[in-house]
Amino acid sequence: MHIQVVLFDGFDPLDVIAPYEVLYAGGMASEGAVTVELVSAEGPREVISGTGGLALRAAGAIDLERADMLLVPGASGRVGEPGEVPDQEIGGGERKQDEFIPVLLGRTLTTELPALLKQAMDDPDITVATVCGGSLVLAMAGFLEGRHATTHHLGLDMLDATGAYAISARLVDDGDLITGSSVTSGLDLGLYLLEREVGPRIAHAVEELFAHERRGTVWRAQGTVPAAL
Repeated sequence: MHIQVVLFDGFDPLDVIAPYEVLYAGGMASEGAVTVELVSAEGPREVISGTGGLALRAAGAIDLERADMLLVPGASGRVGEPGEVPDQEIGGGERKQDEFIPVLLGRTLTTELPALLKQAMDDPDITVATVCGGSLVLAMAGFLEGRHATTHHLGLDMLDATGAYAISARLVDDGDLITGSSVTSGLDLGLYLLEREVGPRIAHAVEELFAHERRGTVWRAQGTVPAAL
């Protein structure tokens, strides 16, 4: 299983590094059954995150001929909507609008990324996974209508507004779409992907290595619908 983790300008570093390291360790534990790399829609380049100018290098371009899975992170920046009165003014009373998370996520729609994500979503042999606001990138592009997904709790209303079924859960498995909620869910997502793709023994070995226990129940559209509690 080859996983390509997608970088875009303004990405959240923890959304990327947490699942990347888990999956990389899973590759070692499975003797190469899992491979992972950082990519961008534009190809090899230094990609600036939304956290203090921290950059990671994309080793290559998104390649749907090689990828079994694309993993899309969210963005890191200020919470809120452009035009809101800032809590803290910067640079003579003005605040940089591009620091808002919705702007950073929305900017991906002007790149080549949405077209590549659409191809991946349409390919039955490719799974798309997201962490935090990564699902909002898909939703804003119109790809999640009628799909079950989660995101950061502050973005659930936005996810619902795009026609997705927004689920308040740590992880949501909707078949070829697997979404994680908050920033730290990237750890749990990585472990769940290992369990799902190469088995629980590999996932458990990595879980022990990182001394991290997954949280919550992975939500699926299966089983008896619960009555109101």
